[in-house]
Amino acid sequence: MTQDWTPEGGLPAEFSGEVGGEPDDLSPETMTLPQLLERYAMLRDTVQGLEAEKEELGALIKQALAAGESAETDLYRAELKVSRRIEYPLDRFREVFGDAAALEAASIDRRKAEALARAGDLDGERLKNLAVSKEIQVLRLVPKTY
Repeated sequence: MTQDWTPEGGLPAEFSGEVGGEPDDLSPETMTLPQLLERYAMLRDTVQGLEAEKEELGALIKQALAAGESAETDLYRAELKVSRRIEYPLDRFREVFGDAAALEAASIDRRKAEALARAGDLDGERLKNLAVSKEIQVLRLVPKTY
């Protein structure tokens, strides 16, 4: 639910839609290329700053949740979701399957190595025994329903 914070009598004249001395009727279609670039750079820098702050806050919240704390607001409850990702350590993969297979699989990803095993180019059982599971903790905001 959004809130309209506009005063009953409307906005004062100094808030007539001009921000930074530029009229508010500048849509992307009417902007010059330098204006488009300036706007794009400003938005990119804003988003990057917000992303960095979000990552920092997320790390602090994950640390607290991992320590057993809980956090919630009127709208959300924070929880940690643990997921696992299978990886194959390159040095061990090379020892088991050789340089050529390591180069081919490592230059693509885990799915390529598994595809080679399905095709019979790699021993699937040995590949499975080589796998290392990595846990990733993801912060989830769970909407509270009323």
